[in-house]
Parts: sequence; structure tokens; C-alpha cells
Amino acid sequence: MIELIAGKYNYWIYICLMMIGFYAIIAKGNLIKKIIGINIFQSAVFLFYISISKVRGGTAPILWENAVLYDNPLPHVLILTAIVVSVSTTALALALVIRIRKEFGAMEEDRIAKLRSDGP
Repeated sequence: MIELIAGKYNYWIYICLMMIGFYAIIAKGNLIKKIIGINIFQSAVFLFYISISKVRGGTAPILWENAVLYDNPLPHVLILTAIVVSVSTTALALALVIRIRKEFGAMEEDRIAKLRSDGP
């Protein structure tokens, strides 16, 4: 049983990272901490996809006489695109937080909701 758990340590790391990010998204009221949680969650997904593309005994997808098995390059390409999207959505989220801070003077969800319900 211990060999099964130890043999899949990378999956346990992804699960832990995902749960840390998920906890930050759900439990924290600060908008910046939520953005950090989303980034941690996304990083766990990126690492998971990159790790499943590795084939045991595989080489880079370059044709040569000694290569029998090749690693799958498609997940790496998809993750590069996802990283670009992640950076841009993070930048947009931070810009929105700046605007919310200027408008309400707060970055805590509860305080913003209270200020919004009180009205002008």
C-alpha cells in the first residue's frame, strides 16, 4: 500500500496545491488573496497536465534511430497557451481590484458588500 502512495507522490502534490488554492478562493475575504488562490490552483493544473504528458522511457519527439517511445508534446503547447491566459486574467483581476479599492476604499468582500448595500 505504501508503494502505491509513494509511487504517485506527484499526484499528491497536485492535490495539495489544488486544495490550498481552493481554500484560499473559498475561505478568504480579501480579493488579492483570492487572486493568489486562483493562481495556485491554476499552477497545480498546469503541473498535472505537464506530468501526464511524460512517457516512461520516452524521449523528446525528435526522429532518431535509438528512439522507440516519444513524449507527447501537445500538453506542453496547451499549457504554454494556458499560462499566457492565466497571466492576462491575473492582470485583469488586479486591475479590477484597484478600481474596486478606489471606488469603495476596501478590498474585503464583506466590507464591500456592506458599503454597497448602504448606498450613497
